[in-house]
Amino acid sequence: MLLKGQVAIVTGGGRGIGRAIARRFAAEGAAVVVAARSEHEIKQVVAEIQGAGGKAAAVQADLSREADCKKIVDGARVAFGAVHILVNNAAIYGPIQPIEKFPLRDWDEVMAVNLRAPLVLSQLVLPEMYARKSGSILNISTVGAKAAFSLSGAYTASKAGLIGLTRTTAAEAARQGVRVNAICPGPVTETKMSQDLTREFAAHFQSGGDEVLKQMMQSILQGRPQTADEIASAALFLVSDQASAITGQTLNVDGGMVFY
Repeated sequence: MLLKGQVAIVTGGGRGIGRAIARRFAAEGAAVVVAARSEHEIKQVVAEIQGAGGKAAAVQADLSREADCKKIVDGARVAFGAVHILVNNAAIYGPIQPIEKFPLRDWDEVMAVNLRAPLVLSQLVLPEMYARKSGSILNISTVGAKAAFSLSGAYTASKAGLIGLTRTTAAEAARQGVRVNAICPGPVTETKMSQDLTREFAAHFQSGGDEVLKQMMQSILQGRPQTADEIASAALFLVSDQASAITGQTLNVDGGMVFY
């Protein structure tokens, strides 16, 4: 088992990519703390993991609140004694609006969840990791942070900022035994966020959802969306000792969509 004896926090773990990562980590021996806003969803994921013989605990939290970030880390230590892995996956998209009309309140909320919370959580776990001289932080960004897509100002800016935070943290943490990397997933159409966005973009452009997806798939070399399990496989690799020489990197898991 690649993660035997490790304790991992996965934010946004109640569904989609976060759920897939939590389940994969648990299958590889990690005790997983599943955190998200929806108590029902995270308890369901914990039940799935425990039903498969794994270890997991749920912490209901609003990542936009600093106190709730601390609640997650404290909950991990109470449940399992330590934190070895942090996956900053939780994210919100914000309204479909052009830059000149983007509501500032929504901008601030997106930044709080997508960028500030990963900073706060990193601040909470790094001292322990430094003292132990080991640990891994994985930030989930997006290919949108590397390409030009309209009507996604706050989400794109926050996720591009997350790549910058990844590199800075990696530079500071490397000599203290801690690795920090990021994944940029392509479109994972099975997730609720992707399905909601498809409907919203279709309504905005007054076109069918199938047409929106068709246009997106044409920009991918493989011609298909990615799956949550494919993202989870990449996540497992990056946090495991198999990636022991990899830090400060951003891995595109996008079927061939962007190339840097």
